Amino acid sequence: MSSFFALLVIIATTLSFFINLNHGLTLPSDVTALKAIKASIKPKTIPQWSCLGSWNFTFDPCSLPHRTHFICGITCNSDLTRITSIVLDPVGYSGTLSPLISSLTQLQHIHLAENSFYGSIPSSISSLVNLESLVLTHNSFSGSLPPSLNSLKSLKAIDISFNTFTGNLPNSFNSLLNLRSMDLSFNKFNGALPKLPPNLATLAIKANSLSGFLSESSFQGLNQLEVVELSANSFTGTLKSWFFLLPSLQQINLSNNSFTSIEISKSTSNLIAIDIGFNKIEGYLPVNFQTFPYLSSLSLRYNKFRGPIPYGNTLSLRRLFLDGNFLNGKVPNRFFSNGSSSSPISGRFGDNCLESCPVSSELCLPSQKSTSVCKQVYGSKKPRF
Repeated sequence: MSSFFALLVIIATTLSFFINLNHGLTLPSDVTALKAIKASIKPKTIPQWSCLGSWNFTFDPCSLPHRTHFICGITCNSDLTRITSIVLDPVGYSGTLSPLISSLTQLQHIHLAENSFYGSIPSSISSLVNLESLVLTHNSFSGSLPPSLNSLKSLKAIDISFNTFTGNLPNSFNSLLNLRSMDLSFNKFNGALPKLPPNLATLAIKANSLSGFLSESSFQGLNQLEVVELSANSFTGTLKSWFFLLPSLQQINLSNNSFTSIEISKSTSNLIAIDIGFNKIEGYLPVNFQTFPYLSSLSLRYNKFRGPIPYGNTLSLRRLFLDGNFLNGKVPNRFFSNGSSSSPISGRFGDNCLESCPVSSELCLPSQKSTSVCKQVYGSKKPRF
């Protein structure tokens, strides 16, 4: 008889497993969190055909199949009991991010891009220790970043660009050891750049109000950093050679800042593209850029450089923008095919004090500065060739 009852228990357990597998039994606290997330969105901004429009809580969120309910917006784990991702469609949802999202402790991904969410990131987000990606780009989030972000030890990617976040960047960012990609562009962050996460590959903080010098301590140990986008801020001072020697760096954009000088050492750097245009850098063009073996694109436009163009033997260059400076002398012959006005590279050399730059060549546009302006820079001295 005991073996008969044991068999019944096994059958019941097996049936329960398959019922759960097909229909789901989402943890009640996860269901409560999903309800709170939907309730924080203005109903008028939830189209009936949208992901949130299909969140019908008369059904279990993880139950299968998702033909009429929860057709999109969430992903569940393999046993259909926990929510592992929230990825909402970009339809203009307007509302705040509910603090109860912290109950979804198995969340790995939050993607709310291209909607109209507003308010701050709840500090309770620190509970999401399994979170790998946080994507809030193109919304209207505001306020400062909560210090609790440093609890997200599994985070690999954060994109909160195109919002209205303010304040200083947290010094605790460098504790996010798994973070590979960080995009904080087009916000209102200010202050200095803090020490950065050591395993970053991509850093983008364009169009904010960051200021001060680029400190070597901020980039210490960033041996895997490949892309730096810090344009349209208020950085000042000297761009020092250590920055261009970061071992994995391939692309740099520091345009539209207020740097005043630059130091470049000879290098076998992996850099492919450099944009330092629209700053206030004075002096001669850095000759040592011609030692960078892979440098394909270089923009030093609209600074205060003077003297000749030294890049005639830089065979890797395919794009070269030097317009808007006070360069003089002749354009190296290499930049023109067989002495004609056509060019094997693209770019601009106009708005300088150059001689013999053919007006028929796009490379020489716009036209050179007037003689009177150039005389103010060079006096009566003949241009240096």
